[in-house]
Amino acid sequence: MSEKSLDDRLQGSVFLLSLGLFGLFWAALAALKADPTVLPGPVEVARVFWSETAAGRLPKELLATLLRVAVSFGLAMAAGSLLGFLLGRHRALDRWADPWVTIFMNLPALVLIVLCYLWIGLNELAAIVAVTLNKTAMVMVTVRQGVKSFDPALDDLAFVARLSPRERLRHLILPQLAPWLAVAARNGIAVIWKIVLVVEFLGRSNGIGFRIHLYFQQFQTAHVIAYSLAFVGFMLIVEHALVQPWEARSVAWKSEAGQRP
Repeated sequence: MSEKSLDDRLQGSVFLLSLGLFGLFWAALAALKADPTVLPGPVEVARVFWSETAAGRLPKELLATLLRVAVSFGLAMAAGSLLGFLLGRHRALDRWADPWVTIFMNLPALVLIVLCYLWIGLNELAAIVAVTLNKTAMVMVTVRQGVKSFDPALDDLAFVARLSPRERLRHLILPQLAPWLAVAARNGIAVIWKIVLVVEFLGRSNGIGFRIHLYFQQFQTAHVIAYSLAFVGFMLIVEHALVQPWEARSVAWKSEAGQRP
């Protein structure tokens, strides 16, 4: 068995063990509190989770939220990457746009969500626009920093070798930018779903955020935790099954590209 395989298995074992310890810690806190209306234990939450899943409500709401996350994430990554590349390549444009970037980076997500609902209406378009705008600035700043870290010698090499724009993109730009895109994606996964839940909490009639708001009003703590953990669990799977392997491959791709003659 290779060293990499052993390391992957060890990492997986530690991850599962850590989750198990978290469950024990939660159960101990619930037992000490002894009030399921305030902090229900894992067994009670699991029961609610199963009943909501069997009734079809939880899968339906989870799918609605995941669709919003996927669409907003894709739009934010595309727009942020393009804008970040332009700002990183053109210093004059970067100087003029820097105040705008600072404003959008520091504008609270709640403000953008409320303004989008006021300007566009309580509809799906406003929800997607609000989430996309919140994430685009973060992607833009990360990609801009990545472009500024490019090796100038590679530009000279591309000019001497007379590489086409497509070859330059494939062999020079993407390998250098891949780790930064991976970082932007990883941060995006960690942030964007939280913003989606706030959007649903404030102005949508379906989704995990909507259900959390509904059960919050009814003081059903177990239901709030069950829906929250359902989405957190799914995002943990995405993080470990997709984002982390992509990040590792992007670093290896950059290293291999740097070793090519």
